[in-house]
Amino acid sequence: VKGRAPLLRPLRPRPLLHMTFASAAELGALDAKAFVAAVGPVYENSPWIAERAHAQAAPFDSLTAIDEAMWAVVSAASKEEQLGLLRAHPDLAGKAAVAGDLTMESTEEQQRAGLSQLSPEEMSEFQKLNSAYLAKFEFPFILAVRNANKGTILGAFRRRLKNDPGVEKAECLAQVRKIAWMRLRLLAPPAPTGKLTCHVLDTAYGCPAAGLPITLRFLGGSGGAAAPAPVVIGTFVTNSDGRLDGPALSGTAFAEGVYEWEFKVGEYFAVMGAPSSGTPFLDTVPLRFGIDNPEKHYHVPLLCSPWSYSTYRGS
Repeated sequence: VKGRAPLLRPLRPRPLLHMTFASAAELGALDAKAFVAAVGPVYENSPWIAERAHAQAAPFDSLTAIDEAMWAVVSAASKEEQLGLLRAHPDLAGKAAVAGDLTMESTEEQQRAGLSQLSPEEMSEFQKLNSAYLAKFEFPFILAVRNANKGTILGAFRRRLKNDPGVEKAECLAQVRKIAWMRLRLLAPPAPTGKLTCHVLDTAYGCPAAGLPITLRFLGGSGGAAAPAPVVIGTFVTNSDGRLDGPALSGTAFAEGVYEWEFKVGEYFAVMGAPSSGTPFLDTVPLRFGIDNPEKHYHVPLLCSPWSYSTYRGS
């Protein structure tokens, strides 16, 4: 079609990685052959990683344990094996994508990032960047594109072309692990070991923010897919220590995705008698954050005054 670059070929008739196991423990208890068949594809065209991980550390009780065992294999691999792993990945929007020669996983990920709908100018830039990158580093540019877009991909591409070879190899391996983790999450539900907690500190008066109303909403999950509408998970009021009386979410209710705390900061400071204008500078403070691994503890606090706030990822 005139005015549009060649599209990625349709997906091959082979199943994508998908939720086929009832639990992470069930996945981790598979024998070697079944484990490699199920988990092998999370590292692009490199089933040897799952094979060695199973031999060294099985059985596994969580997705985190599987991820850590496979990353230990990659970290201990020879320089030649690590380069082979990197070279097993395709170019982004490259010849293999146009020809339909990608794995199902890579095809789906590149399509989600919009790389199947490039303009001729965008395709030309990708091809030039791919060629320059390969000539410099001798392995393809790798980026976990599942939740990315064309702009972020091209920006990262241009930045990383300036890296030294050793720095870029390390960044590529980190991206490979990120890709593998996002694929692994599609195989089984996480182990019910994680939780979400909160703590609010009043930096104006130097004390816990007791009695502050909070609402928690779920905005979407499953690799960035938006929910039809925000779902209210719960409403809370902080206790005398500025904390919730227990986790806001835990166990099987705690899922990967994007969440939002809503803190009634204006209401709290009005009760405290803090000086404020007729229209408070801060009234309701929304705090949006992502949960990547719901098997872990995420502590997402708020430090606030009538004029400022901050947060961080705790555990």
